[in-house]
Order: sequence, then C-alpha cells, then structure tokens
Amino acid sequence: MFRIASPLASSLRPLGRTLGISFRLPPSLFSTTPSTTWDGTSMSQTDMMQKDMLITTTSHDEILGSESKYVAHAFSPSSPRGVVHRAFSVFLFHPRTSKMLLTRRASTKITFPNVWTNACCSHPLHGLSPSEVDSNTLQEVRDRGVNTEGVKNAAVRKLQHELGIKELDVSRFHFVTRFHYWAADTLTYGSNPEWGEHEIDYILFAVGDPGMELNGEEVSEVMWVGMEELKEMFEDPDMLWSPWFKGIMDRKGYEYWNNLDAIVSSGNDEYVDKEIRYFDPDREFYADYNLKSEDL
Repeated sequence: MFRIASPLASSLRPLGRTLGISFRLPPSLFSTTPSTTWDGTSMSQTDMMQKDMLITTTSHDEILGSESKYVAHAFSPSSPRGVVHRAFSVFLFHPRTSKMLLTRRASTKITFPNVWTNACCSHPLHGLSPSEVDSNTLQEVRDRGVNTEGVKNAAVRKLQHELGIKELDVSRFHFVTRFHYWAADTLTYGSNPEWGEHEIDYILFAVGDPGMELNGEEVSEVMWVGMEELKEMFEDPDMLWSPWFKGIMDRKGYEYWNNLDAIVSSGNDEYVDKEIRYFDPDREFYADYNLKSEDL
C-alpha cells in the first residue's frame, strides 16, 4: 500500500458522524446562468453547490434539463431521493501492477466527506466548452451505443481539478457501464440528512501512473491497492466508504477489474454494457424518511 496525503489534509477539521453540522445554502444565491468555462480554483465548495449546473435525467438517462448541484443533492421528507442527475466515476489502474487508485474525499466536502472511494467521482455540467452533455435517448443507445464524449471531457476537467492530473486525455478513458443508485448521507448528518446522491453514474476505466498534486479542498489522501488488499479494507470497521464505490465493487466491480486488459484493449467492446444497472444502497444509507418511501 502506498499513500500520499494532501498538504492541506492536516489543517482540515474532519466532520464527525454526529456533529449535526448544517450546510443548508440560501437558494437566493444561486446562479443558473451557465458559463462556457469552469475554473475550480476560484470556487469554494459552497460556490460549486450554487453554480454548477448538473444534467437532470429520467431513470432511463434521457435528459430532462439542468439543476443546480445544491437542488439535485438536497434530501428531505418531501424529496427523499433528491433529483436524478448524471455523474461519472473514474477507476484508475497502475500500468505495471494493475493496482487501483483510491482517494479519500476531503473533510471540506459537503456530501460524503472523509469517505474512501475510486479515483474521481463527479458530474458532467451544462454549458461548458468542450461540451459535457451527451444525448443518450433509448433509441440512440439501441442504434449506436452509449455516447460518452461529454462525460470523458468532464473526467479530464475534474481529474486536473482534484488530483492535478494533466496527462490523461479523453482517449485514455474506456466506458464500461452505467449504474443508477441513490444514497442519503447518513454517515455525516445522521438519520435525517439534508444531503444525498441520486445518480446515473458512468463508469470509466483508465490505466496510467500520472503525476499528482492533490487539491486539499477535494482530496485528503490517495493510495494504490491490490484486489485482495481492497477486500480486506472493506472489512475494516474504522474505514468509511462511498456508497457508490462499495455498491459497484459489490456487484461487478471485481469482474471488471479481473478483465482490465480486455476492457482497455482498442476495439474490444465485450465489456461495454448498454444497459443501466440499478441498485439501492446498504441500509445504513437510508434516512428515516427513506424507510417510509422504499416503494418510490
């Protein structure tokens, strides 16, 4: 196991499970006018919640429109699963060892701080250039497969923002499948959280050993781990995990990892899945109000 900590990590105050901290933001501050450029270095976590315009979709990943990151992630008894929106998860593997890069989300993150997860987890946005919006109607997917150019552009943008990675371009990412999941952030905010995730998550695999410069507002530390090592880590009660990463690994994640060479081989579509795979979270990620809405 090889770990790198952000230089800011030691100065960031962790969010405990029971601190009861509220990050409720005033809706009047939102800017719904998209910009063609995005500069994460000039925005705080609150700024991104206010200004990032996510792609909202149906449960079949057909675009409905856009919504602020704040609104899409707000959970409540009247909106127990927030708003379905697009996301992506990059799984990065070392070229010599095939170890997977794990990242620990910074304590300053508003949703799911301090949890371990895959290399990069974020959202394609409306209104940027190059475009991060992919049209994937049911008919389009049947006819020509899943369009992923936009989410790959988003992956390039966020890997540079979060990890300082500049060497990976869109050609290095290999689309595998989409997972549709939801989870309330009970780890941070208790049984009635104000925040959660409800995403159609595009899974992108890449191989590389790029230079990294961690953004301490996003990532507190990273490590490369092997498959058996990760399985042991999942059994450690002191480690917190993102519900999307754990859910993906509990399903087909290890199978994909075992077939990494085939997935990243040029022209090999054996592991490209047009279908959307749905899963509910582990029960620990149900808010009290979710327990009354399981049939939604």
